[in-house]
Amino acid sequence: MNQAFLDYYHCPASAAVFKPASTGTKRPGYFRFGTGNICFGKSLATTPDRVDEHMPDMAARVEFDGTLYSLPFDPDEVATNLRYERYVRPPNNASAKKLVRKLYYALRPALPVSIRRHLQKAWLNGWADRPFPAWPVDRSLDRMFQELMCLSVKASAQKRVPFIWFWPERKSSCATMTHDVETDAGLKFRNDLMDINDSFQIKTSFQLIPDARYVVSEEELTSIKSRGFEVNVHDLKHDGHLFSSRKVFMESAPQINRFGTAFGSRGFRSAILYRNQEWFSELDFSYDMSVPNVGHLDPQRGGCCTVMPYFIGELLEIPVTATQDYTLFHVLETYSLDLWRQQTNLIMQQHGLISFIVHPDYLDTPKAREAYAALLEHLSTLRSDSNVWIALPGEIDTWWRERRNMRLVCSGDTWRIEGHGCQRATLAFATLRDDKLVYEFE
Repeated sequence: MNQAFLDYYHCPASAAVFKPASTGTKRPGYFRFGTGNICFGKSLATTPDRVDEHMPDMAARVEFDGTLYSLPFDPDEVATNLRYERYVRPPNNASAKKLVRKLYYALRPALPVSIRRHLQKAWLNGWADRPFPAWPVDRSLDRMFQELMCLSVKASAQKRVPFIWFWPERKSSCATMTHDVETDAGLKFRNDLMDINDSFQIKTSFQLIPDARYVVSEEELTSIKSRGFEVNVHDLKHDGHLFSSRKVFMESAPQINRFGTAFGSRGFRSAILYRNQEWFSELDFSYDMSVPNVGHLDPQRGGCCTVMPYFIGELLEIPVTATQDYTLFHVLETYSLDLWRQQTNLIMQQHGLISFIVHPDYLDTPKAREAYAALLEHLSTLRSDSNVWIALPGEIDTWWRERRNMRLVCSGDTWRIEGHGCQRATLAFATLRDDKLVYEFE
């Protein structure tokens, strides 16, 4: 029950001062654990099957025997439930919605944006009233781990717990920019887009559709990679059907993997962020970028409720934590950076990952290009003023794997970090100040 906590912080095993309560419910439900976070799983209490005011706060049921805390739930189970979105219930009219979706994607190539956005608004009706995950950024899982760390600090004789800092070289947070290329026009715009990105010294990742809409030549792949940008695989046909059934997915996965080899790609992203984490083991990639933090404005509801990368088996999930450009421009109908700034601020409070999707296909107007340039300028300012690490997805994947394999070693009263890449790692300490969790560097 302590592995998810240890993986999150990479702190000594002795910091996981938690044990399970003797009994619990057989049915998972929603509950709170302190303020500002919602959990889903089995627990000691009777819990509702939907988010409401009757959710019990499990923090009041934690017991301490002087050495260990007895928890009324299993943090590992909660982490898996949220990361795998196991709390999402299928809609009552699932069959009808599946039929509508199939019809929509059959007609989508012929529909102009002006028509599509009206259909999408109708599909997303009521999104703002959904209480969970929290909009515009959900940090439930991160806050659960923080509550556990508070308990660990209180039980520590030194009143602080060492851990390996989340990002290399003491970076405060991380940001990454990705481009899903949906049309031939978007692919042709790649050089202009790379010029814009380079003007702000920000390298990005291009996700290319391998088997539909356009043909990617070796020359086009080289034109992206030779400039220091990344190429990843974007679905198979971008027709909305990849995750429609396990049969379809299992037939498609080998083809996707072959295109990954042909593209020289380490990463994958599905079309329209459709996903099923239970099937990801069939993908032969190092990382995936298909899971949103909160999916209220995506066709598939849900969200992983964390602003940190995490492993699904051996695959690193790099979640999408900011609203997509298409959604901002055409569904919310604004070119203002206010929402992106709000999401960025919330994620930075958690020292998390700020992950964007901006499509070259929708940068086809002066307003859109101006908004994108303003976003890049904002990220550039965060890099210089707030020590934010702007990284390619592949660089994030490399760091997160190195950090996973590092270890903390105690020598007398001091700690050191060992393992490949440790020269970039930073020893940090969790402690309490005015009964609030704070992080300090050595």
